[in-house]
Amino acid sequence: MNEAFSPIISASDLQTLSSSSAFVLIDARFGKENYDKSHLQGALHVDLNSQLSDIKPDFSDGGRHPLPDVARFSLLLESLGISPDSRVVVYDDRNGANAAARFWWMMKAVGHKKIQVLDGGMDAAVQVGFPVSSETEKIPTKGTYKADQWRLLIADISEIDKVSQDKNYLIIDVRENERYRGEKEPIDLVAGHIPGAVNIPFASNLDKNGLFLSPAELKVKYEKALEGKSAEKVIVHCGSGVTACHTLLALAHAGMDIPKLYVGSWSEWSRNGREIATALG
Repeated sequence: MNEAFSPIISASDLQTLSSSSAFVLIDARFGKENYDKSHLQGALHVDLNSQLSDIKPDFSDGGRHPLPDVARFSLLLESLGISPDSRVVVYDDRNGANAAARFWWMMKAVGHKKIQVLDGGMDAAVQVGFPVSSETEKIPTKGTYKADQWRLLIADISEIDKVSQDKNYLIIDVRENERYRGEKEPIDLVAGHIPGAVNIPFASNLDKNGLFLSPAELKVKYEKALEGKSAEKVIVHCGSGVTACHTLLALAHAGMDIPKLYVGSWSEWSRNGREIATALG
């Protein structure tokens, strides 16, 4: 995915961009109350649970954060004043690992070109003097956005069943090592990992300052991990299809093709009677 338009934008570049009105700034932090207290000036809020997911009563059906219908997502983009030619920047407060990367992936999946994640999140912008506000932001003129399908690669639980033990495929679990090893599970009901999956925690995409590693560093890291496998044979997952997008973003930042996202992730797999592996076997 060698695009001239980088998927990552620095806080200083965002500050320069803010002098123009030709972009839409999105706050994807968890909790509307946090946004109401303070947000980057001009930013509009999107909610992971109610707008970027179609949560069902039974998490065994698609996990904790299934994707919404594409048409519904298109209506959200329109309500945010976003059209296909809009330049969009999204941020959160977890270095992109909460909903910012998920929003980025969803926009890429409907074919949007000019979408970037703020490196370092809200804190990085505040540190360079980007103004914050607690005021109600003006609702923009409604955009026009028609999308009919998710265009990026997606894997479902049936595909995981077929390929988890196939050496021609690679399943990457981006959760913390303790969760992968089955030593703790603070969110889902069962600890462990999908048999055959390897663990590359999403935090390893970042440097000691919480910023993304350079494209060159990320490319070396993931070329070694993928061992020549094509994007179609690499599947990335996390707990519920949100943090996994952080690694997909890192791969795009490295100029590599975006692999498959297993949206249901561990929250779905662990509730469907599938085999579970741990550090103990």
